[in-house]
Amino acid sequence: MNKLTTNIKHLRALKGLTQEQFAKEFNVPRSRISSYEEDRATPPVDFLIELSNFFNIPIDALIKNDLTSTSEDSFIKIGNERVLFPITVDSENEELIEIVPEEASAGYLRGYSDPEYIEHLNKIKLPFLPTGTHRAFPIKGDSMLPVKSGSYIVARFIENVNYINNGKTYIILSKSEGMVYKRVFKQIEEHNMLLMVSDNKKYDPYYLPVQDVLEIWEFTCSINTQEYDEHELKISSIANMLTQLGVELKELQKTLN
Repeated sequence: MNKLTTNIKHLRALKGLTQEQFAKEFNVPRSRISSYEEDRATPPVDFLIELSNFFNIPIDALIKNDLTSTSEDSFIKIGNERVLFPITVDSENEELIEIVPEEASAGYLRGYSDPEYIEHLNKIKLPFLPTGTHRAFPIKGDSMLPVKSGSYIVARFIENVNYINNGKTYIILSKSEGMVYKRVFKQIEEHNMLLMVSDNKKYDPYYLPVQDVLEIWEFTCSINTQEYDEHELKISSIANMLTQLGVELKELQKTLN
């Protein structure tokens, strides 16, 4: 059986529909659905479009990817479509962490929703992480001191922009900025924006439109790949202290207004 055949049967079952009920949704005989699921016939393009609209899943995902191990929670909504959110596990069914390599970070914007791209990323297992789906992202530059360029941020996937906690740090993937690591403040009700703030104050804050956001990953831990020298430690601790003080002053100002 080809992938499309098994995918139609599996996705129909996820909806809790019999072949008869499924056929009524498309105004076709039950025998036609049966022929597709048993690989006795190939759905025409117009029916593939109807399937894509019904499941809110791109046609290429229906044809190219094996969806038989997916559940309703395996998909995330982006725009008007749901895309497969790949999760990899080891032989003991424990979730693995994909590592986005530094040299491929630019390509992540194109491949973040492609299961084949994610499948080929290197993976590690960190047993001390809290529950949730995690991924490791490379950090470039000095905008988020004390996190050094070359470090990795291990972060937990957040499905909705409304789940962002003001003042926490996130990996944000967006159409306009690509992949960035910033301290984030919601300005949704006022401007439908996120305020993106660097801990290194030589970088100015900027606004990111909510509609540009593709993925949100909340900081869990960082992995440093270089040793700090004494001078950097002193500067980093001072910068961190000033950043925290600035956050506390902002919160205090809100309570006084």
